[in-house]
Amino acid sequence: MYTREKEKEEYEAARAELLEEIATGTSVDDIRKKLTKKGGQEFKDSAIHEKTNTIPDDLVQIQSYIRWEKAGKPNYSPEQQLREFDEAKKELQFELEKGASLDVIRKKITKGEIETKVSKPPQNKRYFSAQRTQRKQRDLMVLLNKHSVKSVEGSITVEPKPLTAVESFAKKIDLDSSPVMNKKIYKFGEMEVLVLVTKSADKIKIHIASDFEELLTLHWALSEKAGEWLPPPRTVLPPGSVSLGGAAESTFSTCSFDDLPKQVQCIELEIEDGNFKGMPFVLLSGEKWIKHNGSNFYVDFSQRFKQDQKDAGDGKGTSKVLLDRIAEMESEAQKSFMHRFNIASDLMDQAKDTGELGLAGILVWMRFMATRQLIWNKNYNVKPREISKAQDRLTDLLQNTYTTHPQHRELLRMIMSTVGRGGEGDVGQRIRDEILVIQRNNDCKGGMMEEWHQKLHNNTSPDDVVICQALIDYIKSDFDISIYWKTLAENGITKERLLSYDRAIHSDPSFRRDQKDGLLRDLGHYMRTLKAVHSGADLESAISNCMGYQAEGEGFMVGVQINPVADLPSGFPELLRFILQHVEDRNVEALIEGLLEPRQELRPLLLKSSDRLKDLLFLDIALDSTVRTATERAYEELNNVGPEKIMYFITLVLENLALSSDDNEDLIYCLKGWHHAISMCKSQSAHWALYAKSVLDRTRLGLSSKAEWYQRILQPSAEYLGSLLEVDPWAINIFTEEVIRAGSAATLSSLINRLDPVLRETAHLGSWQVISPVEVVGYVDVVEELLAVQNKSYDRPTILVAKSVKGEEEIPDGTVAVLTPDMPDVLSHVSVRARNCKVCFATCFDPKILADLQANKGKLLRLKPSSADVVYSEVKEGDLADSSNLKGDGPSSITLVRKQFGGKYAISAEEFTPEMVGAKSRNISYLKGKVPSWVGIPTSVALPFGVFEKVLADKLNQRVVEKLQILKKKLGEGDFDALGEIRQTVLQLAAPPELVKELKTKMLSSGMPWPGDEGEQRWEQAWTAIKKVWASKWNKRAYFSTRKAKLDHEYLCMAVLVQEIINADYAFVIHTTNPSSGDSSEIYAEVVKGLGETLVGAYPGRALSFICKKNNLSSPQVLGYPSKPIALFIRRSIIFRSDSNGEDLEGYAGAGLYDSVPMDEEEKVVVDYSCDPLLKDGKFQQSILSSIAGAGKAIEELYRSPQDIEGVIRDGKVYVVQTRPQM
Repeated sequence: MYTREKEKEEYEAARAELLEEIATGTSVDDIRKKLTKKGGQEFKDSAIHEKTNTIPDDLVQIQSYIRWEKAGKPNYSPEQQLREFDEAKKELQFELEKGASLDVIRKKITKGEIETKVSKPPQNKRYFSAQRTQRKQRDLMVLLNKHSVKSVEGSITVEPKPLTAVESFAKKIDLDSSPVMNKKIYKFGEMEVLVLVTKSADKIKIHIASDFEELLTLHWALSEKAGEWLPPPRTVLPPGSVSLGGAAESTFSTCSFDDLPKQVQCIELEIEDGNFKGMPFVLLSGEKWIKHNGSNFYVDFSQRFKQDQKDAGDGKGTSKVLLDRIAEMESEAQKSFMHRFNIASDLMDQAKDTGELGLAGILVWMRFMATRQLIWNKNYNVKPREISKAQDRLTDLLQNTYTTHPQHRELLRMIMSTVGRGGEGDVGQRIRDEILVIQRNNDCKGGMMEEWHQKLHNNTSPDDVVICQALIDYIKSDFDISIYWKTLAENGITKERLLSYDRAIHSDPSFRRDQKDGLLRDLGHYMRTLKAVHSGADLESAISNCMGYQAEGEGFMVGVQINPVADLPSGFPELLRFILQHVEDRNVEALIEGLLEPRQELRPLLLKSSDRLKDLLFLDIALDSTVRTATERAYEELNNVGPEKIMYFITLVLENLALSSDDNEDLIYCLKGWHHAISMCKSQSAHWALYAKSVLDRTRLGLSSKAEWYQRILQPSAEYLGSLLEVDPWAINIFTEEVIRAGSAATLSSLINRLDPVLRETAHLGSWQVISPVEVVGYVDVVEELLAVQNKSYDRPTILVAKSVKGEEEIPDGTVAVLTPDMPDVLSHVSVRARNCKVCFATCFDPKILADLQANKGKLLRLKPSSADVVYSEVKEGDLADSSNLKGDGPSSITLVRKQFGGKYAISAEEFTPEMVGAKSRNISYLKGKVPSWVGIPTSVALPFGVFEKVLADKLNQRVVEKLQILKKKLGEGDFDALGEIRQTVLQLAAPPELVKELKTKMLSSGMPWPGDEGEQRWEQAWTAIKKVWASKWNKRAYFSTRKAKLDHEYLCMAVLVQEIINADYAFVIHTTNPSSGDSSEIYAEVVKGLGETLVGAYPGRALSFICKKNNLSSPQVLGYPSKPIALFIRRSIIFRSDSNGEDLEGYAGAGLYDSVPMDEEEKVVVDYSCDPLLKDGKFQQSILSSIAGAGKAIEELYRSPQDIEGVIRDGKVYVVQTRPQM
């Protein structure tokens, strides 16, 4: 018995099957055809059915599906599904009762002629339930990608390729002639032909030269428009020329230049400017005509040679050999996509062998192609199946490289996104066949459709996808021709481009109204065929290729059968079905979640080889791209939501970016940080906004780092190859910017820019962080980076607005203020020097304020900073005299006293005196035994003043001294490049045996390990570190700083403090008087993970910062959480610290100018703050920060003056490694 339960079960099964078909890309029309066929024949009526008037279940299921489709494909409950089945059955029963046979009903169903009581939903509106994808809980660390990347050619000095004879000739003409209007070298195997056009006054000169061995004859004419041959006037014919009616013939002569690598023959023509537009010509060698790719040569006089085109340069930072080869092959690649893709395939081995830069070169070339900067087709007919086969070959190579070279997957994905999927045989052939079927079935064999048909047969391209979409939009708009042109224009196709095809499209589309439905149906099917070849990363096409589809053949048109990818994860089709149902939703949150879930499911499959890997890659690329476009669609919605929702969107886009990135460790830790910030926000933690701001700052740094990587890897190749291929300069200049804009990084940047002011307001951070609050007046100047002007001397008081300040720079002479959007630590070297030199120094977080300051370039402004704000206003020139910062302090009274060698190469801490060592060593010795027992002081010895000079005087180093004297003379004459040479020369010093013996004795007697006990190599490492400290006397920063202070650089002496490195968990710097507010009752400190070099050096990001009242050390107040992505760790080792007589001089900020060098190299570790107890454990944080503040207070009390203290934390214990008076 056919029960209601059985009916429900069969309905569910049928519906699931039909939905599966739709998800794989099968059209409803195809489904109808399938369901009404059996073994290629239509069902015959059943006598039993006719007799009993029973409606077959398959017809009811089809009618149910049609009703569901017309209702807008809603998500029915089981009860609604049963009702729908009943309604469908009633509708068919009514037809039967009207006298229709089952055969007639079956035919009516396939044509959609059965009346239904379901109303169609309004066009352009889609309503979906709040259905969401159920996301799995995953460990984010599973996403981690870490690979070491090497670019082979980047470390090789490539010898410049010698100029050919023709290139040498061209160079001489370039130097000797007037401005170049046009220049082109044509290659014919080993031979070349140069055409060079110059212009002077009212004359145009055409130089043609060649290294052909046989004597050449120029067969030429002039033209007033392209394609025209007009006889040249007799007055312009070179001697010995012959007029031949519509042309002339002139013979080449041997070139007169002597120093060419081989003989060149040349000819020079001169004509009046303005009379003609160009010159067609061919060459004759004996009886053989020489043409360019089968066509006449043509010189365009109106075309200006791109003077703003950058010189190709030396190809530094590129895979030059590969790019030169690409440029050589471009004339062949221009013929068709088949040629280009086959050439790219041939070059893949060379690109892989070169590494990162080689693949970057392929990417640049393919992207120039995809953005229509290169010619797609020139004088060559090619079948679509030949193009798709060449694409298939290239994408196969790319998928194989993706497996074998995991460190380059990000570049390979980007290359694939510029290339269509391709396919063997039938996939490409169908492009050729199906357009004929469309024309025949819809009676449109002339006009634009015929012109398009000829283009498709001659050389199909990605433009055809756009043309097809434009036709569909045009027909849907009730034949509004403006819609056709709008779609074309939005996708970069102009009337001129249509006319530029070898088979030009001249006509506008024009159809009859009775053709509308058929064309929409057939062009919709044809779009899938086009996308299958040209649009591998199109979402629907990519889903179809993975899930499988079948396109029926018809007559001569071949059928296509694409099988589903095997071994897809369980439930994967349902994930893709959800995407197809919701891809146009206005509210995109659920869609983005639905896009990320299949990306996560795909990831394990993308890590292993398979014959269908490229289909999975194209799907992943399409999902990635759709996340970006969906998020951009949400911008308006996000204008009216709270910070928690924006943070959630940030996590989604950041997850998407991490899934697409090779080196994604920092991105993953940022993602973990955002999840923790959302948790803090939900729990209403008091510090959630402050913590979220630190994660935002770190994310922004990660995006900057990614942008810098793109710039470093891609832009040099874009500039070099773009110049060789004569790509438009604007396209070269914005190349990397456009690559970034096409990915999730740009979307993520937009989201964090929305959130930043919200967090700043919530956390009461304001628009400024004032590092050195000094009121000043000066003229505004805008610079890209402080480093670039640190050695400059301004001749008037200057307020510098600098985009980049890293933390180690010098402040230029004449600078009264530095304002920056960058975030150097408050206790970085540049911050300390700003306060010491009474220079106003502040970070501005508001882009509008910064833009206003930049707009004031050249104006005289007064800055009035407070502890948390900077007020500025324009002042008159007359007010300058009253400004305190302009009143001179008179000549510097700071002097250096030359130190002498005291007779010892090494001394212990007990021997530290002002004559032997600097303040750094003496201070650390003074603290020993005086600080509380819970504060550790590392054991120290030193190489005192004068040891460096004593080593120089040793006869072992006579040749080094002679070389140094020559270099110092160069330096004195203003050759500052000598500084680097001096540093390198100092490293050549040999150690006198007495030095080695004394240092070993002092270190061992002080309880320190002797490096030489681990082998001679370890002592050599230590000796090199010592020499690097001495050599840092000639650091650029230090050298120019002493010059500005008018200190005698020769009098600067360098002791070396030797300490065992404490392998720190954290490092800190304390100022015992708050440097921003000047509050002496308040300690200010900054803490970083690992060693302190990331705090005082030029490492991006902020440290954890806090203040603490000296009368309440148990209650530190966190001002900012850390955003530094990198921490430094080191094995048990020794550090050699600079300790000069030029540091800690009153009125001179010499601290930090010279280098401290560890014996071993530090290891850079990407920091995961989400599991760091200093941030996660409140009690641990309070204990550590209170201990740091307590150490600061104790040391200040010892010295009875504000102190600048550096130290570390190891296993919860505080160690102080140096202290100096606070500047």
